[in-house]
Amino acid sequence: MKTVLTADQLHAGVDRLGQEINQFYNGQPLIIVGVLTGSIVLLADLIRRLIMPLRVGLVQASSYRGAAIDPGQLTINFDLLPDVKGRHVLLIDDIFDTGKTLIALVDELRKHNPASVRCAVLLRKQGRQAVMMEPEYVGFEIPNAFVVGYGLDYQDAYRNLPYLAALEEHEIGQKVH
Repeated sequence: MKTVLTADQLHAGVDRLGQEINQFYNGQPLIIVGVLTGSIVLLADLIRRLIMPLRVGLVQASSYRGAAIDPGQLTINFDLLPDVKGRHVLLIDDIFDTGKTLIALVDELRKHNPASVRCAVLLRKQGRQAVMMEPEYVGFEIPNAFVVGYGLDYQDAYRNLPYLAALEEHEIGQKVH
């Protein structure tokens, strides 16, 4: 693995995201919706930097299975979503890759009649977008590499790394213990 972002760089990026979000919402109540499972570290760090009344909800969205490195069929579960009708919603995800997951989640959230829906992502992978949308808040632009750490995984491993690393080509496809 090769380090892409250090723990200090990640914390500085989350600080910046928090400042941008605080400035935009200016104390308005907010519902934060984290996308399981990759956003949990970002979600935990980010909400401690926000200074408005907030509620936290979760959605489960997955298009990767097992050792897959290419997305497949998207499944979404809104069972842990609080009532968002008439409220401002900030959707938090770990990475904006093709954008298909995020746009599908925004479309589904809008069916619940929120006052607004905006998106924040830790990472935006360069050159992979397949949709005509951009998240309003982006922590970092990264090259097109398979990254792990700070909540992101490969075969459900590496989420606990305090930094972001790119898997080397020979590491992809190997079984993780």
